[in-house]
Amino acid sequence: MSFLDCSKANGYLPEYNHKDGLSVEALMDEQLSGGLTYNDFLILPGYINFDANMTTLESKITKNITLKTPFLSSPMDTVTESDMAISMALLGGIGIIHHNCEPEFQAEMVRKVKTFENGFIVDPVVLSPRNTVADVKEIKAEHGFCGIPITENGALNGKLVGIVTARDIQFLKEDSTLLEDIMSTDLVVAKKGVTLQRANEILRSSKKGKLPIVDEQGQLVSLLSRSDLLKNQNYPLSSKSADSKQLLVGAAIGTRPDDKTRLSLLVEAGLDVIVLDSSQGNSIYQLEMIRWIKKTYPGLEVIAGNVVTREQAANLIEAGADGIRIGMGSGSICITQEVMACGRPQATAVYRVSEFCRRFGVPTIADGGIGNVGHIVKALALGASAVMMGGLLAGTTESPGEYFFHEGHRLKRYRGMGSIDAMSIKSKKGGQDGNAATKRYFSEGDAVKVAQGVVGNVLDKGSVRKYASYLITGVQHSLQDIGCSSLEAFHASVYDGKVRFEKRTAAAQMEGGVHGLHSFEKKLFSST
Repeated sequence: MSFLDCSKANGYLPEYNHKDGLSVEALMDEQLSGGLTYNDFLILPGYINFDANMTTLESKITKNITLKTPFLSSPMDTVTESDMAISMALLGGIGIIHHNCEPEFQAEMVRKVKTFENGFIVDPVVLSPRNTVADVKEIKAEHGFCGIPITENGALNGKLVGIVTARDIQFLKEDSTLLEDIMSTDLVVAKKGVTLQRANEILRSSKKGKLPIVDEQGQLVSLLSRSDLLKNQNYPLSSKSADSKQLLVGAAIGTRPDDKTRLSLLVEAGLDVIVLDSSQGNSIYQLEMIRWIKKTYPGLEVIAGNVVTREQAANLIEAGADGIRIGMGSGSICITQEVMACGRPQATAVYRVSEFCRRFGVPTIADGGIGNVGHIVKALALGASAVMMGGLLAGTTESPGEYFFHEGHRLKRYRGMGSIDAMSIKSKKGGQDGNAATKRYFSEGDAVKVAQGVVGNVLDKGSVRKYASYLITGVQHSLQDIGCSSLEAFHASVYDGKVRFEKRTAAAQMEGGVHGLHSFEKKLFSST
């Protein structure tokens, strides 16, 4: 047998009728394959001629908002409050604050994100002079610190009268001692508006561990910690408003009349983008809400959804949506497809809706079914501009809730917004309007609540600032393997047929995971 000339190997490729693998359209042919999930296919590798850290992930989430990292945290009450939103924005993404709470509380969370300055603690633990040493010790046991500012009323924005540190209580045996008897009143403070650099200089020269920040009336507005400054990082990817330089933040609302009042409070607090939160977004309620928002707040970006078909998306686009959220029943804690027999496999939904929305310049967000880095990349490959994550971020330090131990594992609760637990949250104001969960599933007036989600536990993942950094690096390395140095180039190459795909059998999926071992340890990442 004679062999071809090795030096001309590329020249023989055109002899084949088609490129290796499948185009995205051939992959997603429902007539042949039915609906697909992220695990049903792989992306074939390309040619590497760049370093992974040179890969740019910049992408739009609405017509006018571009993020450097295409990540959104889900508006779930066990995922996104102000701490998560701050961290997501610092890392180049954005947090969408849940609305299963009073409107005033949600607006205050938005305000915390907008007023955040990297390095300043905007919601420090505060005690009053009438608290005791026992209270300080309890805080130390729970949070790991005991440098606590003391205000007259024991709350932020109260008049600062002292500070209690570890040295003040170190040798005290009487836990009932009042803090007014031991607190330090010789205070070094800085005025509101001080720069981080200047505050750092004051801390260094005063040799103090904490620097309270006060306004003109001497009221505590924030706190600076030496230990936090030592750990403080620069966040070059951070999502900020071009005008105010404040962090970007989103929030969710429903589509009922009282949500208009909620939105007014959120806009007043500085909201950048609103997400209309519904399990089935193609409703008269959502269409009317989009039109009302666009008329009342023409500069506010609106992400509508959720949808899984072109027909659903078309109505929302016509109404004025700036972004579309895709997914119905694909989340790890969602049982909509099982209970309602309604929804669509997520990979197929993302491709079909994104391909349609792309023609109108409307970005799409893949929401649900994201369980690892590979799923993020596959969602982006199918046309999504960004991904929204719930379960993947649940269990991080910044997610709401307390850690607890069970059978040697450190866990946090994570629940679907369609769970009975979430639907049972009562408004302090009472009334029959329901809460965020019941509105999301159109169940406010139902005597019997039908669950579309469950309650579960997730493992402690540590800080989202480290965990999301791992996700970002993982996506960059994946795009490097595929041969695309930017998300924009990735999308173009998919639609041009340059990026190729392969379907996976059940055996192929097993082969692609860990197998053949007696036991193993799976560490996802390490950071230095």
